[in-house]
Amino acid sequence: MLRTHKLGEADRIITLLSRSHGKIRAVAKGVRRTASKFGSRLEPFMVVDAQFYEGRTLDIVTQAESLGSYGSDITGDYSAYTAASVMVETADKITDDDGSLQQYLLLVGALRSLARKEHPVSLTLDSYLLRALSIAGWAPSFGDCAVTGEPGPHTVFVAQLGGVVADRVAPPGSPRLDSRTIALLASLLSGDWADAEAADDRQQSQASGIVAAYTQFHLERSLRSLQHVDRTTA
Repeated sequence: MLRTHKLGEADRIITLLSRSHGKIRAVAKGVRRTASKFGSRLEPFMVVDAQFYEGRTLDIVTQAESLGSYGSDITGDYSAYTAASVMVETADKITDDDGSLQQYLLLVGALRSLARKEHPVSLTLDSYLLRALSIAGWAPSFGDCAVTGEPGPHTVFVAQLGGVVADRVAPPGSPRLDSRTIALLASLLSGDWADAEAADDRQQSQASGIVAAYTQFHLERSLRSLQHVDRTTA
């Protein structure tokens, strides 16, 4: 479940990312009534097995069974909630109506990890964003120069150029990262959690800033939920 909008007095329009049918927009009738048989299952961050009646403009939800009840665990933790909000907004923007199985599996795995508190929230979010962008074709380089291909290590990161770049091609004023922050970014992209969790707070904060800038550059629009992310307890 990506998002919902109120419709009339008791209905909602829901947007889901499906495993094999892309993004689906449908009307869930009566879900805002307390007697609704599946209202709680059709909330953001939930994973459901749903059936639909094909309508003229929007489909109609006829049945929904929970596959992953992550909503309550995520919404009960503000830092997890804000991170999950960024994830579903990113998934909504980064996938077209045809969808992507890889994006679907990545999002479900990230939400499950948040709900189970498997890793620090901030690292989970940054890893998700880097991987989602990579699946979409915007994999950043944290080793070789993104422009010339010169072997690293390089310490200048330029989002517009695709990652770290050699000093001789770096635009003036580009941010320079320490080697440990670059290693952290590479670990988040590859899923090396032991290495990522060994980074200190300053390195994690610097990496988060880089990930946010890189994400918003490639999405070509701001993520409204990103400004609300709570990293203080992550």
